[in-house]
Amino acid sequence: MSGTDWRNLAISAALLGLAALLPVYGSPYWLTMGTTMAMFVVLATSWALFSGPTHYISLATAAFFGIGTFVTGLGFQSLPFWVLPPLAAVIGAVLAALVGLVTLRLSGVYFVIFTLGLAEMVRQVVTWVQNQTGHRGMYVLTSITEREIYWMLVALGALVFLAGWLIGRSRLGFALRIIGNDETVAKHAGIDTALAKVALFMVPGAVAAATGAILAPRYIYIEPSTAFAPLLSFQVVIMALLGGTGRLWGPVAGVIPFSLLWEAITRQAPNQTLLLLGIAFLVIVYLLPGGFVGLWERFRRRFGGRT
Repeated sequence: MSGTDWRNLAISAALLGLAALLPVYGSPYWLTMGTTMAMFVVLATSWALFSGPTHYISLATAAFFGIGTFVTGLGFQSLPFWVLPPLAAVIGAVLAALVGLVTLRLSGVYFVIFTLGLAEMVRQVVTWVQNQTGHRGMYVLTSITEREIYWMLVALGALVFLAGWLIGRSRLGFALRIIGNDETVAKHAGIDTALAKVALFMVPGAVAAATGAILAPRYIYIEPSTAFAPLLSFQVVIMALLGGTGRLWGPVAGVIPFSLLWEAITRQAPNQTLLLLGIAFLVIVYLLPGGFVGLWERFRRRFGGRT
């Protein structure tokens, strides 16, 4: 590895170390905010690993996240909790592979619509099953504290960043960048575009399911309408695009300010949250098409010779 690579890894490790200290020195309020931000950092970063290079907009995050919460809800009484997030990740990856084999031949708005409908379909199936069995939701009563949930999310975030760093330097990452630029050219170059897209689509599926499994004890009571909330998918997309998908750290730059703004809007004007989503979309499209990463790159190109 080059000196730049080692420097970037050292900076990332130092920042993760600082983030891990939040439960020790932060107040309960900031621990709660930190847990929410850590959740979105993990989800948005893993989403960007697939959607960034391929330019496929996936709205399936809520489907995989909800499956993860139900894995914990169904298994926490019979299995050790530490087994459940990896189990959820495997289930999420398998489901993502199956969905990817069917849908990744679609493109553009068709893929967006299908992934949005996936979360609703899974929610309806889970609701129907619960109605047939006479159960409406379930309690997840464990001894897992929010501090422990936060540390698990930080650890998962470290794995996601490491995976993204490795993928970006692999043949798969190179193939996906070609696919994103021109899929027809990629096919003529001998790249198995379907296999490459399915392989990478499994990453956000597995990560979202594991995240849902980790966060289930935080919700205490889970039901399909909350576990598979479509709003989660839109929030992840907006945060990732606001930060920018051109760099691995881009989604983090979108998660932090948007989470703080979302919290303020939720407290002061809870009925205006959907308005915030709409404004965020307009800002990204018209003012920040490349997100904060694109803004930073333009700044470097313009003033790079003077620094």
